[in-house]
Amino acid sequence: MQVRVGVAKAAKFGVPESGDTLEVVERRKGGLSVVMADGQGSGFPAKRISNLVVSRAISLISEGARDGAVARAVHDVLFALRDGKVSCELTILSADLRTRTVVISRNTSVPVWVASRGELTVCSDDCQPIGMREVVKPCISEFPLEEGLLVVTFTDGVLHSGRNFGLGSALEAAGAMVGKSGPERTDELPRELLDMAIKRDSGRPQDDMTVVAMGVVGFEGEHKIRHMSVCFPA
Repeated sequence: MQVRVGVAKAAKFGVPESGDTLEVVERRKGGLSVVMADGQGSGFPAKRISNLVVSRAISLISEGARDGAVARAVHDVLFALRDGKVSCELTILSADLRTRTVVISRNTSVPVWVASRGELTVCSDDCQPIGMREVVKPCISEFPLEEGLLVVTFTDGVLHSGRNFGLGSALEAAGAMVGKSGPERTDELPRELLDMAIKRDSGRPQDDMTVVAMGVVGFEGEHKIRHMSVCFPA
């Protein structure tokens, strides 16, 4: 098998820096994790929050901490440093080769879609963002790591796109796009979802937007070569 990750991001219109942060880190006992954080507000203040959260999370994951424990620990740090005055939505997607599972850890109102064997599951339990209350627990979901699996989520800028223009939630449109896609489209699907959200905002994103897709496809080859491609406008 081969695990693929695709990401697409856009900052709020007129703001020089996105308040969303996303990083990919290798797991200590095999596999990888995608950590995505959406800091309260937008621009550089939000970026400082999300950067803090993600940097602490990937450090703990690389040292071998479990995802649920990571989410709790990062919450404690943010709550202590900012006196419970700021919030951050946090999502961790992990392909864990030790347990042969995909683990989804959510502290966000945004669902995660999981497509496998022709079925589409929506992880949408009510979960609180980190940072504001003394005790906050993540919502954890786990699925078998198998060929054909596709996991997709995004930040609330995509979820609420079109709201300022009289449109309803983007959930239905996003779910339909995920349901028609497969794990081999992890590169294209995030950009298509991002383009859909920007179009709903009349070409001017009303909030920071990040989309991530993780897919598991078949692998044939003698050499297990890893590669990554990044496009960063500057």
